[in-house]
Amino acid sequence: MKSGVGAPTRARIPDKTLRTDRWWLPPLLTNLGLATFVVYATVRAFWGSAYWVPEYGYLTPFYSPCISESCLPGSSHLGTPLPELPGWIPLGFLALPFLLGFRLTCYYYRKAYYRSVWQSPTACAVAEPHERYTGETRFPLIIQNAHRYFFYVAVLISILNTYDMILALTHGLGLGGIILLVNVTLLWAYTLSCHSCRHVAGGRLKHFSKNPVRYKLWTVISKLNVRHMQLAWVTLASLVITDLYVMLVASGAISDLRIIS
Repeated sequence: MKSGVGAPTRARIPDKTLRTDRWWLPPLLTNLGLATFVVYATVRAFWGSAYWVPEYGYLTPFYSPCISESCLPGSSHLGTPLPELPGWIPLGFLALPFLLGFRLTCYYYRKAYYRSVWQSPTACAVAEPHERYTGETRFPLIIQNAHRYFFYVAVLISILNTYDMILALTHGLGLGGIILLVNVTLLWAYTLSCHSCRHVAGGRLKHFSKNPVRYKLWTVISKLNVRHMQLAWVTLASLVITDLYVMLVASGAISDLRIIS
């Protein structure tokens, strides 16, 4: 038996929607925004160069941690326990899959690509093209339930990015260092505003009054959680800006603006 808009109890309306506004615009913009980031990040992840500025200690987050002998000297802050990698493996392979998993299973991103890419539904009062919906109980959507575990790894990666930023600041202060600092701050805000983080802080508590510290953490994280959607987009932009700046400085296209040498 069909479900959704094809269910026998639903009214038979031949039109896709009776809405007269530009309901298709938000999904279109979401598709364009996500596609732009995916294309840029994929190209840069496999670029294999212009990711490290030894003079100022700038390491793009797309290549952190770099732990193979293929990495440029000085860019391996955790050492090089692995041999040289073939070209089809990105140098930042250790973190990238977990960060991708964290973003894909994020509650906001689910809403974004469910509506824009999967069209389930594209917008309110707009019929979706799928005849049935099984929820997040089958592969591949059942992977969404692993979001809390991706969150734990994302915290570790945020710590690593913070370490990279601090090492860069030991070389003095330049525009690149400020960009790294802003990017790390935004990444922390996005990570800590995650619904899983909110649950870790205050979930399963029956009496907030008996857990004042966790209640305070839950309150602060809840305020961040309200901005989770905005932070999700802002951090995509900050990652691109950070990587692009490091790439331009590393390739010699521009010079870093030094403030304190």
